[in-house]
Amino acid sequence: MIKHSLIIVTLNHQKNQSKKMKFSTIKLALFFIGTSSIVSAQTMSFEEYNPKSTLVVPGKIIKKAKFPFIDVHGHQYRMPTQDLTPVITAMDTLNMGIMVNLSGRSGNDLIKSVKNIKDNYPNRFVVFANIRFHNNVGKPGWIEATVKQLEVDVKNGARGLKVYKGLGLSNKDYKGNRVAVDDVRLDPIWKKCGELGIPVLIHSADPKSFWDPFDGDNERWLELKTRPRRKRSATNPAPWEQIMNEQKNMFKKHAKTTFISAHMAWLSNDLGKLGRLLDEVPNMNVGIGAIIAELGRQPRFAKQFFIKYQNRILFGKDSWKPKEFPTYFRVLESNDEYFPYHKKYHAFWPMYGLDLPDDVLKKVYYKNALRIVPGLDKTLFPN
Repeated sequence: MIKHSLIIVTLNHQKNQSKKMKFSTIKLALFFIGTSSIVSAQTMSFEEYNPKSTLVVPGKIIKKAKFPFIDVHGHQYRMPTQDLTPVITAMDTLNMGIMVNLSGRSGNDLIKSVKNIKDNYPNRFVVFANIRFHNNVGKPGWIEATVKQLEVDVKNGARGLKVYKGLGLSNKDYKGNRVAVDDVRLDPIWKKCGELGIPVLIHSADPKSFWDPFDGDNERWLELKTRPRRKRSATNPAPWEQIMNEQKNMFKKHAKTTFISAHMAWLSNDLGKLGRLLDEVPNMNVGIGAIIAELGRQPRFAKQFFIKYQNRILFGKDSWKPKEFPTYFRVLESNDEYFPYHKKYHAFWPMYGLDLPDDVLKKVYYKNALRIVPGLDKTLFPN
């Protein structure tokens, strides 16, 4: 009888111990799961961290510009053959009066684009001509033929010349050497533009951060991480400051030619320096394509800048993505606070509106472009 009792007690004890072990195992598993979640949250990558703001402030998305505007930095690469109706539909939704297609190319392509415009929407688009510099600069007879072709392109309807960033970066002369933006062999082109009365819209270099060290101090870290081909060494193919100085030298040398430096000459993050540059180079103007995020984080200083240099700034978007235009309208027109930008890799900071006066808005939106780009239909815009 005693033996049986001992066996029963022992079995019960073993069962209780087993239950305790199972319970402890479950608690331990739950602990590790909870700890794992905490650790996972603490090691979240910068790309993943995108919290929703809890701030509640007045403001609203502006889907249509207050005044009709001219986009001086548009790209429609298929214009020789494309159906322009969908583009017009989107333009009307945005209140875009005229798009300047900077990708007009030259020769027959340009002729086809101009014909497409005239046959369908003759007062809503214009094209700029382009020049192929790569492997051509310095060839015997090339500069003479290029200047002559530019004259023909303008006669065929080109309203300006667009120079891509390859000049100063990737373009080589016929001997394989980098072609500087202010290469003296190109002087006849800029001089001819002045004689023809057409502007030169030029994109030189890229944001300076692309030349800076790729580390935690680089504001473009996320962009460079997700798009690593944009990263350059400090001297690839030349220092950033050198390339932008070449642009300035070219502007100053050709004072009778009107220039538009795309992307605010990559100085929208240093408007004081840009203002001094504009003071030094009176034939220089700037477009705001792809740099609205810089303006939207300094609303008071940027507003002062726009008021002071209101005759030198032109609206331009660069990439044709209609859904992104409202960010531009809201930054320029509203006094809204702390609203999101449309590309985190460009700007991880919120935007604030500049609340520009109507007379300044009109100049940025259309009056400056009407003055600088020849042959635009002024009847599409208010006085």
